[in-house]
Amino acid sequence: MTQIEAARKGIITEEVKIVAKDEHIDEGLLAERVAKGEVVILKNRVHDIHPVGVGKGLRTKVNANIGTSPDVFSLDTELEKLRAAEEAGADTVMDLSTGGNLDEIRREILRRSKVVVGNVPIYQAAVEAGEKKGSIVYMTEDDIFSTIEKHAEDGIDYTTVHCGVTLQTIERLKKEGRVADLVSRGGSFLTVWMLYNEKENPLYEHFDRLLNIAKKYDLTLSLGDGFRPGAISDATDRSQIQELILLAELHDRALKAGVQSMIEGPGHIPIDQVVDNVRIEKALAHDAPFYVLGPVVTDIAPGYDHITSAIGGAIIAAAGADYLCYVTPAEHVRLPTPDDVKEGVIVTRIAAHAADIAKGVKGAVEWDLQMDKARKALDWEKMIQLSINPELVKKMRTSSLPKEKDVCTMCGKFCAIKLLQKALGRE
Repeated sequence: MTQIEAARKGIITEEVKIVAKDEHIDEGLLAERVAKGEVVILKNRVHDIHPVGVGKGLRTKVNANIGTSPDVFSLDTELEKLRAAEEAGADTVMDLSTGGNLDEIRREILRRSKVVVGNVPIYQAAVEAGEKKGSIVYMTEDDIFSTIEKHAEDGIDYTTVHCGVTLQTIERLKKEGRVADLVSRGGSFLTVWMLYNEKENPLYEHFDRLLNIAKKYDLTLSLGDGFRPGAISDATDRSQIQELILLAELHDRALKAGVQSMIEGPGHIPIDQVVDNVRIEKALAHDAPFYVLGPVVTDIAPGYDHITSAIGGAIIAAAGADYLCYVTPAEHVRLPTPDDVKEGVIVTRIAAHAADIAKGVKGAVEWDLQMDKARKALDWEKMIQLSINPELVKKMRTSSLPKEKDVCTMCGKFCAIKLLQKALGRE
């Protein structure tokens, strides 16, 4: 029985109990939202991992992408990235590996991970078709579905499937044109395959087959945005919206089948279009959980795209997006290092927390209030402890110690808090 099926029968599963406790929300209300498709519980039934809830009324979650490339493929490095993501506070990780022994990498990440693990099976199907058959265009439909099932058997908790890349959406892209065309790797793999074979996307055409696999493992489908804009000039265009309409329809089909699904979103979007993208998704998909990459709000900052995406992430999550996929400083430049992963998680967590304050998520304002009280008390140990990155704050504090130990070297003896406390006789 899947989470949706249990919720419809009024059964409170162990996973719902755990998430409700984590989120300080009523179990019955949470189950009701799962039944409606407004919340997903990320946990494959064969994976022994702490479940994570994503969706309406819950804390904004943060995902960290890790994984190899054809040029850089070290399992040890990926495990180091996994540790960095966990220590920085990521709620989930995704294995996006395309180089090295993909089965070994995925299984070892699943074995070592302390958090929920997602992935994109089309990567392995395409890579292996290229290695064994000479090109990704020789990938078969069975290759795609057997890879998805193999990953589900291994314990992958949620999987990105680019079901909205169809012959119709490709024609829309060709007709309308774009500055950056496609930047989704999975979307590109499928588009190349479809154009060569002159066939419909198997993930769309045989969506029921995909639902059967997902139902067997209570695997959450992350309906991927293969047509997400990769340039702000392409944002909210007809190709993107046409795909979103399809994904909303597929979400409805999944819900009827008792399969959990969420919808992925863009991408590169100028600030003035960010809120509109959330409203469109929530309206079309009836409040389905919205999982977004960034969004990156300007294209001119390679090396700082963790910041451009955190700006967009705070705005889009405050407007109702539920799940932020981080962007690291290495985005558009290189494969991320463990340090890049750590930095990406932390800045995305800041964006998510800022949004949770705006959304009124339980506990968000309280965290800031504790910090404010510690600052007023000039309690440096408490301030460090409450910081989102205590290690950095402690390092900065000790690198520039003031003459008076209870202040900092920014103001020193002219500390506004200390001066007022003295004037009010509170010292």
